[in-house]
Amino acid sequence: MDRMEKLRLLAMENGGIISNQAAAKQGVSRQVLAKLCADGVIQRIARGQYIFSDNMQDDLLSIEKRSTNLIFSHETALFLHGISDRVPFEHTVTVPSNRVPSKAILEECKVYYIKPELFKLGRTLLATPMGNQVSAYNLERTVCDIVRSRNKIGTETFLAALKAYAASPKKNLNRLDSYAKQMRIAGVVRKYLEVLL
Repeated sequence: MDRMEKLRLLAMENGGIISNQAAAKQGVSRQVLAKLCADGVIQRIARGQYIFSDNMQDDLLSIEKRSTNLIFSHETALFLHGISDRVPFEHTVTVPSNRVPSKAILEECKVYYIKPELFKLGRTLLATPMGNQVSAYNLERTVCDIVRSRNKIGTETFLAALKAYAASPKKNLNRLDSYAKQMRIAGVVRKYLEVLL
């Protein structure tokens, strides 16, 4: 198998993204990647990440591949759940409060911090618009995050999210109550949802 076939296979297996590390494992050096980039065969989308020039970039997958300590949350999670039809201008992620995200993540995303013991609460996999799976919070955790951060997000986004959740056939009120108790916002969540349910 020649190096182009190896790179095409790598891209197929990784949602279109070729990383420096994965290419090196296949015997393709950074110098070769730089040459392919200069020739226009591939393009650099982030530090250490490339896609073939004829492919479309999946921003969400690219962000996720840069850190194992982030989960898409808030407005981005609402978008992935189909509750919001607006693509967020700036993607939102949550990280454990004992971790520092990379400079690139801080520049590209709106970052929320949570206690490490609550970080994985409600983590699930959701499909991006490009069809790749990324880590995001489930619907109930997303509602808790929206309520918890209600002063940092727009009123329109906040109210639309709560109304959509209240009308959703997928809602799980027991799970929502459990998460709200663990996050110590049960009273606030009940106050808002009692009006809508």
